[in-house]
Amino acid sequence: MRFFYFISMKLLENKVALITGGSRGIGKGIAKKFAEQGANVAFTFLSSVEKAQAFEKELEALGIKAKGYQSDAANFAAAEKLIEEIVADFGKLDIVVNNAGITRDTLLMRMSEQQWDEVMETNLKSVFNISKFAIKPMMKARNGVFINLSSIVGINGNAGQANYSSSKAGIIAFTKSIAKELGSRNIRANVIAPGFIETEMTGELPEEIRKSWEQAVPLKRAGSTEDVANLAVFLASDMASYITGQTIQVCGGLLM
Repeated sequence: MRFFYFISMKLLENKVALITGGSRGIGKGIAKKFAEQGANVAFTFLSSVEKAQAFEKELEALGIKAKGYQSDAANFAAAEKLIEEIVADFGKLDIVVNNAGITRDTLLMRMSEQQWDEVMETNLKSVFNISKFAIKPMMKARNGVFINLSSIVGINGNAGQANYSSSKAGIIAFTKSIAKELGSRNIRANVIAPGFIETEMTGELPEEIRKSWEQAVPLKRAGSTEDVANLAVFLASDMASYITGQTIQVCGGLLM
């Protein structure tokens, strides 16, 4: 009698991943999915220490190492300190998911300089800050992956979101540029552009608005954070080893 043993290898086994804004919404969904696939997870948060600690334990229950860092990715010096701490705590850094983002929606005629600057600093400057310092350990290892979260409005624009759309369009151009710069070092960079995704933020919308948005989607439903996280796992894994500089939409066909 022959016995066959099958070893199930997780896609991100022993990788170290940083997810900015990883304690809620899409970032939280990606952090959980990465942990399920064997990655050790570092994530950033801004406010609730208690929630972050609870999330650490939730992730560690999946058999991996996890740590939350209270850090503002939009702060240049804080970003440098963050990367140094992660490498010291985890020994390396393989994957960066730049997810941190905010909205300050209003029509251009009413938009203040502060509303423009806040969105640009949190959404776009943070990607520059984190990426700049993360490439150092990646270049040394000659291996690394960046996954930057944009939006379909970064491709198509949206009324009342000139600041947000511009920041998300900037992320796409930034990612294409670093993909060209870093490809020779075996460092890949791709963009995920979500559409209407169910999060805490969209959960606060009036029911009639949610329904009208869902009806505009060819698949007739909102996406889940898991829909985005599944793509992030693929892009972070060796299965996507020949994919870089690309923008992939997760929008149910809303933008074709």
